[in-house]
Amino acid sequence: MNDYILALDQGTSSSRALIFDRRGETVALAQREFAQHYPNPGWVEHDAAEIWDTELAVARECLEKAHLAGKDIAALAITNQRETTVLWDRVTGEPIAPAIVWQDRRTTKRVEALEAEGFEALVAGKTGLRLDPYFSATKIEWMLDHVPGARERAQKGEILFGTIDAWLIWKLTKGSLHATDITNASRTLLCDLRSGQWDDELLDIFRIPAGILPEIIPSSRVAGYADPEWFGAAIPIAGVAGDQQAAAFGEACFHPGTVKNTYGTGGFLLMNIGKEPRASVSRLITTAAYRIEDAPASYALEGSVFVAGAVVQWLRDEMGFVKRAKDIEPLARSVKDAGGVYFVPAFTGLGAPHWDPDARGCLIGLTRGTTRAHIARAALEAIAFQSAEVLEAMARDALHPVRELRADGGAAANDLLMQFQADITGVPVIRPAQTETTALGAAYLAGLAVGFWQNVEEIEALWRADRVFEPAMSADQRGFLLNQWTRAVGRARKWN
Repeated sequence: MNDYILALDQGTSSSRALIFDRRGETVALAQREFAQHYPNPGWVEHDAAEIWDTELAVARECLEKAHLAGKDIAALAITNQRETTVLWDRVTGEPIAPAIVWQDRRTTKRVEALEAEGFEALVAGKTGLRLDPYFSATKIEWMLDHVPGARERAQKGEILFGTIDAWLIWKLTKGSLHATDITNASRTLLCDLRSGQWDDELLDIFRIPAGILPEIIPSSRVAGYADPEWFGAAIPIAGVAGDQQAAAFGEACFHPGTVKNTYGTGGFLLMNIGKEPRASVSRLITTAAYRIEDAPASYALEGSVFVAGAVVQWLRDEMGFVKRAKDIEPLARSVKDAGGVYFVPAFTGLGAPHWDPDARGCLIGLTRGTTRAHIARAALEAIAFQSAEVLEAMARDALHPVRELRADGGAAANDLLMQFQADITGVPVIRPAQTETTALGAAYLAGLAVGFWQNVEEIEALWRADRVFEPAMSADQRGFLLNQWTRAVGRARKWN
């Protein structure tokens, strides 16, 4: 039998590929960064063609590193940055414009207009989401209105839409399959969460032709096959999930009440809430967590922190604080605390629970004695503060108390951040032995579809902890710091 799963992990700043064995261990990994484009304040764009080229390149590199061929791969999995919007020509397969990234805020005024027209309750009731530029619908609408001829061509069926998963599926199958999975569809503002299908009323509100939309498929099912040109064999594409849902699956969050946080470019907390979607009372969103074959979907509450690891990238690339992202921890450790400095990295607004697209970054509490190390420490603490706000909101929504937080993503390797996260939330933070949980979750979904793994119980038995960070901060100190953080956030709100 084929003993490996190939997972394509297409993220916001890099394209990655990983190969996993039956124990869920990483056999090989390849990664390439790609260009980020910021044509206007609040705008973020990617070149979808570059995304495809880099993803194909790392997949081939990964196979080469593992000394494997396409015929050795049991299934191919895809996990992706969510909400990022691509429109492409149905015939040529070429993008008609730069992809609009999930971080992009150009449609803020359109969202405000929809809110003023009273659509927020209807949209939230159908989709589980909030009206926000974060999601795909207003990005699609903007492209149709601003790319010359796009709306007319879309009406004629000449243009297709997809989030990054659908774009990769289209390229992998050479245009034979136009599909997206339920987790990605649930992030567009166009999908009815309960039916799992595109909603005509929502399409009318956002002025989007139904003909450009992909078919919605389960997260775990053989949907199609990669063309043999790419890897030398027709590998089944069997697992697809948005990156945060994939990470939750990789963290074995299969039971209601389990919570994970992925510390990537952004920070994303998901709590499994079972087989029935329910609305948040704490300004979180409800999303599809996964769907296996024809079984009912599972759902999650989610809170999104727009800037997490990206604040470290900013300190590295724009401010020159460090040469490598991993150098931020020793710099921050060189001081005992942040020296009264608070850093609200609202570069693209604030996500949950504030949902303020007009917030902007704020660095406050500076004195003549403030050093680079204090700012570096404040940046790491900002990641934890933002996540703590979401976890507190999640706890208010939960039917059961939050007993632990499972952590993954690149910044989860930072011990200082993980300890401060445990301290400021007051709950243990568990870092798994396998930190590549996003790609692994997609691989698990693909493996289930082809019998590589038999059931979720087998997968759950593979999960194990690397380290548990126990809270060590007093309640008084925690309360003081959270209060100061709240004051700092207040200064950053409604700034633009």
